[in-house]
Amino acid sequence: QVQLVESGGGLVQAGGSLRLSCVASGGTFTLYSAGWFRQVPGKERDEFVAAINRGGDSTVYGDSVKGRFTISRDNAKNTVTLQMNSLKPEDTAVYYCAATPTATLPVSASTYEYWGQGTQVTVSS
Repeated sequence: QVQLVESGGGLVQAGGSLRLSCVASGGTFTLYSAGWFRQVPGKERDEFVAAINRGGDSTVYGDSVKGRFTISRDNAKNTVTLQMNSLKPEDTAVYYCAATPTATLPVSASTYEYWGQGTQVTVSS
């Protein structure tokens, strides 16, 4: 059983940056691909943001964040990071870290087995 804990959310002005971190425990992290999803009020927790494979050498991004966000991981520290630049008000959401034991790069929320508790990101205009 893998536990995921996110941190780094907060309030930032449009055009600013935030760095989200997700620390994993309770499992062999190198067996898991990891992803970030986000949820806005009234919608499901299924908007894909980014994913990274278990080796950290392959990534994929949602269209709305491509070119602005960067996902990375440090397997020695069991950590996945989402660097968010050029933030827009429409990026406001609760951001969730997720992990699943696969060698692929899943982009569907239903594929992910483990989830963190979420961290709020608010971007003011």
